[in-house]
Amino acid sequence: MKYDYLIVGAGLFGSVFAHEASKKGHRCLVIDKRKHTGGNTFCEKMAGINVHRYGPHIFHTDNGDIWRYVNDFVRFNRYINRPVANYKGKTYNLPFNMNTFQQLWGVNEPHEAETIIKSQIADVGITNPINLEEQAISMVGTDIYEKLIKGYTEKQWGRRANELPSFIIKRLPVRYRFDNNYYNDKYQGVPNGGYNRLIEGLLQGIEVRLNVDFFDQRKELERLADRIVYTGMIDQLFDYRYGHLAYRSLRFEDEILDMLDYQGNAIINYTDGEIPFTRSVEHKHFEFGQQDQTVITREYPAEWSKGMQPYYPINDTLNNQLYLKYKALAGLEPNLILGGRLADYQYYDMDEVIEKALIFWN
Repeated sequence: MKYDYLIVGAGLFGSVFAHEASKKGHRCLVIDKRKHTGGNTFCEKMAGINVHRYGPHIFHTDNGDIWRYVNDFVRFNRYINRPVANYKGKTYNLPFNMNTFQQLWGVNEPHEAETIIKSQIADVGITNPINLEEQAISMVGTDIYEKLIKGYTEKQWGRRANELPSFIIKRLPVRYRFDNNYYNDKYQGVPNGGYNRLIEGLLQGIEVRLNVDFFDQRKELERLADRIVYTGMIDQLFDYRYGHLAYRSLRFEDEILDMLDYQGNAIINYTDGEIPFTRSVEHKHFEFGQQDQTVITREYPAEWSKGMQPYYPINDTLNNQLYLKYKALAGLEPNLILGGRLADYQYYDMDEVIEKALIFWN
């Protein structure tokens, strides 16, 4: 059978693309090397709880059209992301806001917090930050940096903060008001019943083959379709011709506990360097669960190597230049379409992935 599109990857980009292509009358075949659809949004049922298998996914967007689009497939709840930071046993609200400043310094008025931060920045006197550490301190001062940024960042990237490029911290939101909502977007939530319901709706009526590795059957699969939509690692697509792009990976440890509530919040970041994991996720809170048990997942960052799942592109100058060389190769393939985080070597939020897939058809 001949298809119009072979879509490599049943994640968010591939699923939206396949759905829209099918609406236009195109025949699509979606393949994925994993045993499930959904990519990193996949939810696994444990103890009656939808566990975000590849890390927490909170949908947020300012785009009303995108919000309505996803809600056509599954109704999203009104979960608001309010993470908490744990630094050596003491807890602080995130993002940095008046609750955080009250916990740090005992201040209650915005001008008091602003004065402290400006004073700390002035004392250090950094005018031209050359690394992440200097960049962060020049934006939020030393207390916030030492307690809430340094340890978490060094664990996340596997490098000392003064060895990381400054651009990694593009901005650090500082709110001089009592507001623990992590996102500023108008729309925010998690699908009732988990993200699997969204992906199932997108792929309804479309042929999907799982446990199929594109690179194991590449020539055979390429003959099946006129065009290929590829959502995997762009360097792998070209057999690492110019070398490997760098990524960070994650390792997850789950624990089922016989209690109603373990940590009282969906996400707690551990920001000191002594604790090896970056955060602890209690999944039942994403859907306001009342199950008798609870599931905790601890995330351990790791350097990516072949055979591991890549999560975060390391967008430093060297890797971005390498990516552009691969992108130029892709531009020579008229029947190739790239999309998603790995193919674009870019960290996208979910709404951005959906929008990029929709743009192709609108």
